[in-house]
Amino acid sequence: MQHECKSRTEQKTGMGLSKSTTLIFATAAGLSVANIYYAQPLLDSMALDFGISPSSIGLVVTLTQIGYALGLIFLVPLGDLVNQRSLIIGQGVLSVCALVGIAMARTEAILFTSLAAMGLLAVVVQMLVATAATLATPEERGKTVGMVTSGVVIGILAARFIAGILADFGGWRMVYLTSAVLTAGMVGLLMRVLPRQHLANCTDNYIATLRSIPVLFLTDRILLVRGILALFIFATFSTFWTALVLPLSTAPFFYSHTQIGLFGLVGLAGAIAATSAGKFADRGYEQRVTGFSLTLLLTSWGLIVFLPSSIAALLIGIVLLDLAVQAIHVTNQSIIFDRHPNARSRLVGGYMIFYSIGSAIGAIASTMAYAQAGWSGVSILGAGFSIAALLVWGTTLHLHIKTPKKQ
Repeated sequence: MQHECKSRTEQKTGMGLSKSTTLIFATAAGLSVANIYYAQPLLDSMALDFGISPSSIGLVVTLTQIGYALGLIFLVPLGDLVNQRSLIIGQGVLSVCALVGIAMARTEAILFTSLAAMGLLAVVVQMLVATAATLATPEERGKTVGMVTSGVVIGILAARFIAGILADFGGWRMVYLTSAVLTAGMVGLLMRVLPRQHLANCTDNYIATLRSIPVLFLTDRILLVRGILALFIFATFSTFWTALVLPLSTAPFFYSHTQIGLFGLVGLAGAIAATSAGKFADRGYEQRVTGFSLTLLLTSWGLIVFLPSSIAALLIGIVLLDLAVQAIHVTNQSIIFDRHPNARSRLVGGYMIFYSIGSAIGAIASTMAYAQAGWSGVSILGAGFSIAALLVWGTTLHLHIKTPKKQ
């Protein structure tokens, strides 16, 4: 299938991105994605405030992910058709409104509706990733995607710590009010740095663009495999981070939100280390990175399972888990952006649908597993997702045979 939508900016990809601009993209992406994850260390407080049972509070995260999935399907592909700058700025403004709605919610209906809307609009982060990939030179695309993605990961992990501090200081609602202010500031910054690009010679319409997404993944087996890997690794990621607050907030720990948030900062070491995965992808070592990272992912659960008897083992497991997940995520995106350069927005939208499905499954399954079998049940669930990912990778090695690029 030929994709005729090419942007004027894309025609100038040889210019690349400066380090400062890449850093701005990474920061903006991190601030955007943090909005999805603020709720995870706050689940117990939100459940108490609205009278929701602990076994059902995972719905808060699941609804956000459902909204996110809808945004990936219906909003992100627009980046191949219309002005990306306008899309990004518009979603940022609406996100501020959704965040205020969450903070002011007095009923479950308003809370859940606002969370779904926030998830829908949070896909702006994927437009930032796709735009960065388009602007980068081919030789540094993997490195650029790695840097922006690391900003995303830092946003995800720092969100828990920030949410914990703010919740301990002023309640969970203050978290979302503060986020609204930060998001508004982000919009102002993006208005200054985003290029004013316009699409030219585009023959696709919106319906054709949407239809092309499943076609791309069903006809290109490498894309499909990378999507399935994303589903399993983010199911694992969500399983751990959604359920962690449950044992740490009860006996024998009784940790505060701030203390629980510190565990997210531990994962930053792994997230930052994963930046190098993009450099290896630029050199053609995608499969080696994937196999090694999936092995680390499974190993991490062998350490995580020791909670509550060993906090030290848990901390090491967190570093390994976050390193593995983000290294695979960066590698996946580097691969898919090279497959069909003229369809990057719909490619990242389609890929992240797998991500969103996996995150939603992990969120709801982990709280159910904890209710039925405690932390051991959560660990078995996470390890199971990791094994499934290893099996997918191992049975599709022949699709990725590739000669390493010259350095």
